[in-house]
Amino acid sequence: MNQFNEELVLVTGGTGFIAQHCILALLARGHRVRTTVRSREREAEVRANLRAGGAEPGDRLTFVEADLMADAGWAQAAAGCRYVLHGASPTPSGDQVREEDWIVPAVDGNLRVLRAARDAGVRRVVLTSAFGAVGIGHGPMTRPFDETDWTDLSGHVWPYQKSKTLAERAAWDFVAREGRGLELSAINPVAVLGPALGADTSHSIQLVKRLLDGQPGSPKVNTGIVDVRDVADLHVRAMTNPAAAGERFIATAGESLWLVEVAKVLRRRMGVAAGRVSTRALPNWFVRLLARRNPAMGGIVPLLGLNLNATGEKARRVLGWSPRSSEEAIVAAAESLVRLGLVRA
Repeated sequence: MNQFNEELVLVTGGTGFIAQHCILALLARGHRVRTTVRSREREAEVRANLRAGGAEPGDRLTFVEADLMADAGWAQAAAGCRYVLHGASPTPSGDQVREEDWIVPAVDGNLRVLRAARDAGVRRVVLTSAFGAVGIGHGPMTRPFDETDWTDLSGHVWPYQKSKTLAERAAWDFVAREGRGLELSAINPVAVLGPALGADTSHSIQLVKRLLDGQPGSPKVNTGIVDVRDVADLHVRAMTNPAAAGERFIATAGESLWLVEVAKVLRRRMGVAAGRVSTRALPNWFVRLLARRNPAMGGIVPLLGLNLNATGEKARRVLGWSPRSSEEAIVAAAESLVRLGLVRA
């Protein structure tokens, strides 16, 4: 191994979907990796998922217990690291529906990691932000969203998307005011599909699972799509490329798709496994009615009928990024769900 690849990289939130693929990408390039988990009891699960992804890192992967809502463990996690890929993001569960339940952990968590990274002499942090910090709260757009756009918090913005926007802004502000030379790059993925490694799947993969399980149709919602393996590759490119310092990069594979188009890809490509997939578009009035009865669907309503197309041209041009197609990402997600036995029998 060359000396560069021996440099230690911290990946926060090692139980996460994107984080585990980032770990795989780093290990494949010869890096040593440290990752954080809220409980060491999940180390075996993370290692099993990495094994499913083709990696047996042994002692080239180490674990530190750390929670974004507490200071303990972060200095230890960042010590000796050259780079940090920060993707951990607390997600409220159960009855936590107040905005502050989303925003406070997201903002405070980012600042806690950045502070630890700065104090440990880390060169660069690559932040996993989201398209939710770019393209929400706007009216209809006549051009694709790009990295100059920010979610308009005066518009109709769901707490999750508001938290991602405020957390990314807080990160940029911290580095500008208190970073003392710490570099920051941000990756803003659209819906992240591709292969699940275990049963604890992402929110985006649940979209594909619900279609395979036979949901009666799709709301008129539009989204960009990107493969998780390409999101991980973009993180690693942004980690070391001098041109990435101080920049945001939207991770999207191509033109956005309506969810009905995703359903049609599954019907065309997944054979018997897609037997329950409906290619019906649900009327907007029906989705609004469902959202009244199910508050968890409230975030969909302001997106109905809006084209959320975004461009990944900057990542291609600046970092030489070349992602798989949206269709490949959709099929890889579906195949992994079938392989893992996570689709309704």
